[in-house]
Amino acid sequence: MNFPKDPIMLLSVTNTYLRDHYQSLADLCKSNHISESELTERLAAISYHYDSKQNQFIQD
Repeated sequence: MNFPKDPIMLLSVTNTYLRDHYQSLADLCKSNHISESELTERLAAISYHYDSKQNQFIQD
């Protein structure tokens, strides 16, 4: 899957995939061959962080 460059679109796509297809952020990143740290940094730039209990990115 190609993840969007736009951070708001990235947030939406990532949370949708986490909700519908993956049990964790690590699973999503491993399956899509993307860096977990890069993804979290990109979303941290717009004040979102990963909440493992909710399995989604939420606003700080």
